[in-house]
Amino acid sequence: MITVYGEGRGFRVIWLMEEMGLAYRMRPVDLLDGVENDHEFLAVNPAGFIPAIVDGGTVMVKSIAILQYLLAKYGPSPLAPEPDDPHFPAYLQFLHMGEAGLAGPVNAIVATDILAPEDDKANWTVGWARSIFESRLGLVSRQLAKTDHVAGARFTAADISVTYALQFAQRTIGYKLGETELAYVARTTSRPAYGRAMDSCPATRAWVASLNL
Repeated sequence: MITVYGEGRGFRVIWLMEEMGLAYRMRPVDLLDGVENDHEFLAVNPAGFIPAIVDGGTVMVKSIAILQYLLAKYGPSPLAPEPDDPHFPAYLQFLHMGEAGLAGPVNAIVATDILAPEDDKANWTVGWARSIFESRLGLVSRQLAKTDHVAGARFTAADISVTYALQFAQRTIGYKLGETELAYVARTTSRPAYGRAMDSCPATRAWVASLNL
């Protein structure tokens, strides 16, 4: 059985595993409360960030890399188009854009809001990060004007990546998505596997409930 350490971006991993029907165990990790004493977790990922997985003798970190690993090892799956599929380029692009171009820049804004001195919260980096997020969001919006999902008509792992990022922006910096993006998130999160993933991630579920979005 695969062990998943940590929620956060680990939600992407749990959602994919629910979609694929893979057996897993969620092992909570609290980065804000004594993670330096969590020796089991630090033995898995000494760098101390989540998510991480242990699959037999394999240890993986970074959510997008984990998605690709699971799809390659336990596929083939309709969640990952084959290289000769005409939708493969869009799939690969948006799979990675969900973190590198969307969630990553939002993370910089969140970290600044939480950790920076009050007179440095509205700094140059925050503006830069928001402009990066919005420019990449424009690519998502343009794609969704043509197709129901970011890699064509069918749902793929790229939608897991992008949906997580859009919800992350909504939940952490109060970003207001447009009608196209809101309709897209409604489609992707109506999937039964999304609901099961939320049930497996109690900290995420409690956090979202507390936001009253």
